[in-house]
Amino acid sequence: MRTSPAVPPARLGQREIVNRLRRAHGQLASVIAAVEAGGSCRDVVTQLAAVSSALDKAGFAIVASAMRDCVAEPDAERADGLTTDGLERLFLMLA
Repeated sequence: MRTSPAVPPARLGQREIVNRLRRAHGQLASVIAAVEAGGSCRDVVTQLAAVSSALDKAGFAIVASAMRDCVAEPDAERADGLTTDGLERLFLMLA
């Protein structure tokens, strides 16, 4: 059985987020192609809903990652200057 090298959790989370965004990018390209080709309203809206869902999931994953960092080191000063209140506002933007 092959094992993959250990990937730090932060990098693993980043890779999963990037994969979600790449899928959303591909789905959006399909929406654009369907609109340009005169696709049915149902198909276009269904694909658009998939894009929206993929983007929402990526956004929640990003906020969750920042929250984990805050819980792990609550007193640490974040490089991006994000506070607990700022995280809450970001979360509510996605809700």
